[in-house]
Formats: sequence, C-alpha cells, structure tokens
Amino acid sequence: MTEVAVEHGSGHATATGISNEKVAMWAFLGSECLLFGALISTYILYRHRPVAGPTPHGLYDIPFTSVSSFVLLMSSLAMVLAHSAIVRGDERRLRVWLCTTALLGSVFISGQIYEFTTFIRRGMTIKTNVTSGAFYVLTGFHGVHVTLGIVMLLSLVNLSVRGRIPQARAEVVELVGLYWHFVDIVWVIIFTVVYLIP
Repeated sequence: MTEVAVEHGSGHATATGISNEKVAMWAFLGSECLLFGALISTYILYRHRPVAGPTPHGLYDIPFTSVSSFVLLMSSLAMVLAHSAIVRGDERRLRVWLCTTALLGSVFISGQIYEFTTFIRRGMTIKTNVTSGAFYVLTGFHGVHVTLGIVMLLSLVNLSVRGRIPQARAEVVELVGLYWHFVDIVWVIIFTVVYLIP
C-alpha cells in the first residue's frame, strides 16, 4: 500500500483472477488467524488456574467494554461506506468515511487504554499472575493491530488528498478494509471468550 504501488496500479491477476495484492493480504490474514488462535488458546488454558491477586474477571466493566465493542463494530460499517464511495468515484466521501473509521478506532483504543489503566490502579498488572498476563498479551496484541489499522487509514486519507487514489485504485481501499474487518471480527471473538464466558 505504498505510494509506489498506488502509482503503478494493482499488479497482475493470479490464475484465480484475483490480484497478487489481494492474495497476499488473504495469506497475511491467514497467518494472523494462527497468531490470534494461539493467543486465545493460551488465555483459555490459563484463565482458570489458581492464582494470587486480582484476576480480570473480578475487574471487568462489561457495560463499558460493550459500548467500546459497539464503537469498533460501527467502524466496520464506516469502512464499508468508504469503499463504496471510492467505487463510485466519490473521493470526498471516501475521505469522510476513512476519517470516521479512524476516529471510531481511536475511540476504541482510548477505551482500551482507560480499561488497562483502571486495572493497573486496582492491582492487576501483566506480572500479577498468569491469567492477567495472558489477558494483557491477548488484548494488547489486538490493540496494536487496531492502531496499525488506524495508521493505514490515515495514510489512505493522505494519499486521497494528494489525488493518489482514483476510482481505478479502489482495490487499495478494499485491502485496508479487509484488514480492518479482520481486526473487528477478532475482537468479537476476544470479547466473547474473554469478557462474556465466565
């Protein structure tokens, strides 16, 4: 998704008729599934271990995290609208919806930082016990992925302002959209496994 790639087109199609870039993105997301699968499995294995000190389940604020999760899910809708705008050739609305997606993602990250800060104040750090360590690693890795997604979105806005994402390059927005939808889906799984299942 560099400027060079944007200037030179989306590349060649594979034998499936799908561009190399899209195949590469799907392969990358497949590897990310393995990463998050391992992190979620680790959390499940460690969450019922007898531990000393506070555990995440004793500190969760489910209503707050539910609102934060809803905000992240709404960002996926904004991303769909951004892709729809560039397919129609509406670059102004593309920028509006990309900024909206990035803003909603930033609200989610702010909520996660607030939650982590609250947990640390109440005595649960990454070193408190194995359950808290698994919790912070899992949710922290997801937060890093959302942050990288926000950087990608803002890069697209910058490229669009400079006229580097015409209608013919809609696939660039689609690729970032695939990544963004992936991190949203992963959060739905994390929220269910970590917060909702006792």
